[in-house]
Amino acid sequence: MDDAKSATAASGEAKAAAEGDLAVTSKDLAEDVKSLANLHRECMTGATEFEEATKSRGEELAAIAEAKKVISETTGGAEKQTYGLDQVSFLQVSRSKMFAGLDLSNSNAAVKFMRALARKHNDPALTQLASRMASAIRFGASDGDDPFAKVKGLISDMLERLQADAAADASHKAFCDKEMSESNAKKAEKDSEVAKLTTKIDQMSARSAQLKEEVATLQKELAELAKTQADMDKLRQEEKAAYNANRPEMEQGLEGVKMALQILRDYYAKDGKNHEAADGAAGGIVGLLEVVESDLSKGLAEMMATEEAAAADHDKQTKENAVTRTNKEQDVKYKTAEFTRLDKAVAEATSDREGVQTELDAVLEYLEKLKEQCIAKAETYEERVRRRESELSGLREALQILDGEAALLQKSAGHALIGSA
Repeated sequence: MDDAKSATAASGEAKAAAEGDLAVTSKDLAEDVKSLANLHRECMTGATEFEEATKSRGEELAAIAEAKKVISETTGGAEKQTYGLDQVSFLQVSRSKMFAGLDLSNSNAAVKFMRALARKHNDPALTQLASRMASAIRFGASDGDDPFAKVKGLISDMLERLQADAAADASHKAFCDKEMSESNAKKAEKDSEVAKLTTKIDQMSARSAQLKEEVATLQKELAELAKTQADMDKLRQEEKAAYNANRPEMEQGLEGVKMALQILRDYYAKDGKNHEAADGAAGGIVGLLEVVESDLSKGLAEMMATEEAAAADHDKQTKENAVTRTNKEQDVKYKTAEFTRLDKAVAEATSDREGVQTELDAVLEYLEKLKEQCIAKAETYEERVRRRESELSGLREALQILDGEAALLQKSAGHALIGSA
């Protein structure tokens, strides 16, 4: 009962330790799952915002393309009449004087509007575009070149740049999607490997501890068995020594009683009247000796029987103890070999888990870098949409202003042509 209680207490301690390890592992797993869910949510938000931004960029490109088309369609006639080859011979000098006499850089409403739009949104690209538009109009007018052609060229350059940016964003999005997907898959794989190895290590460690406890119990039982056998052997030797000392005395006493009885029987069996008076006393002595003879014979027989039984019990118990000892020694041998093998396997699995954990740490570090690269946080999607719509509206309005100035310049060029005629 004490051994069972001790084993139960040890098993309870092992169970409590295992439950504690399980609680810690479960907590770590819950935190990893929560982190993965947050990362997934951020990735999905980033992907949604990117798709919506790409859609907005597409709409912006379409608007710029449409503006370019409108400029091409609405200013073609004015360009031909004002800057066509048929007019060069008699209008080139007057055009140069006309454009040179105008302060287009200061009075151009489109440039002013673009600058105001750039200040409103604090957009360096719009600021640069306004500056380049002003330069194109000013220097183009002074050189006698077509300022509208310069502006259309700037719009075309901006369109190409936006298209290149959109392509770069799309390529970056594809890279982020691919790397995030593969990294998350690797993380899940490594998490699973770590969990499996941890479970395997825990199971083998628990089994090894159980075997070591069983071996300790068996060794204790073997020591107790050896002590019991030694006590049995000592007691048997003492019993054997007492038997060897007592039996000869019993046998000698029994022989003496028998000889005395024989002497008395022979004596009282003689014929003679002189002995008739002693017959009663002789019968009492002989009877008493016969009782003694019977007691001694019975005692000797019991002594011999007890010795034989004790010797037989000792031999039987010794053989049983030998069998028990052999079985326990074999158990100790096999269980020692088993927990030695398990300890080696635990060491190997622990080394494997450390390697997998190192790979998992590298994947987590790479995922953090991907989050910094791929998840936009500075500006929300709604803010970008509002800014883009305002910029696109401003660009369209600037194009309308340019159309108005083109008509004004065309009218001015007509007056100049009449004056030259």
